[in-house]
Amino acid sequence: MAAITLTTDYGSADGYVGEVKGVLATRAPGAALIDVAHEVARGDVRGAAWNLRRIWTRFPVGTIHLAIVDPGVGGERLAIVARSADRWFVGPDNGLITLVDRAHPVREARRIRPESGERPLSDTFHGRDVFAPAAAHLAAGKSPDEIGPSVEPSRLERLDIPEPERDGPLLRGHVLHVDRFGNLITTVPNDWLPVAAEAEIAGVRIPGVSASYDAVEPGHLLLTRGSGGTLEISVRDGRASERLGVHRDAEIVVRPAGPES
Repeated sequence: MAAITLTTDYGSADGYVGEVKGVLATRAPGAALIDVAHEVARGDVRGAAWNLRRIWTRFPVGTIHLAIVDPGVGGERLAIVARSADRWFVGPDNGLITLVDRAHPVREARRIRPESGERPLSDTFHGRDVFAPAAAHLAAGKSPDEIGPSVEPSRLERLDIPEPERDGPLLRGHVLHVDRFGNLITTVPNDWLPVAAEAEIAGVRIPGVSASYDAVEPGHLLLTRGSGGTLEISVRDGRASERLGVHRDAEIVVRPAGPES
């Protein structure tokens, strides 16, 4: 049995996660069920996509990543399984796989054909009735061909998230995510950064890249090479999002630091 990770916006107050896990435990009793996040903001597809980007390669080949943030449930969007780098992704076709696909293009996708059974299919709880059965099917080692017809991967939905750019000595990026600590996680890759760098965001210049939070005094802004592989902006013992008054998509410019900077 493979591992199944769960990323949802269901929260923990209403038992929805438990219902999904009940289906998984019944249909794939040997699978390890691993909670990634259930407090994704309601309907925040982009937030869920960022979570998947952070975690998906930390799990072994064969893992099934079940991601259910589905503001269009019951509508025209497809229910899909997709494969990238020998891991499976199960969820709504609403852009959740965007950042995974950028790292390792999706090579195979299928539309989930809902199963007929003793219980009627809910129009509003596809996490339990459509996605969980498909994830359990894969975890049990059954053929993906049985899930439904093929879908051309290029036709899957992608989110419109700006990519970082090189502009001569300048690096241009955007805030991709704001985490619960108020850190601004950008799209600028750590391995693009010059040895000495400074950044500007919202008209504020932040000199140098710090090795740790305690490299600056409490309340000071700092840049770090984030654990997710991209540049982050933080405030020691504070929230950079509030200090700078910026959120997602705010532009950041990084340049080599020097005496004329």
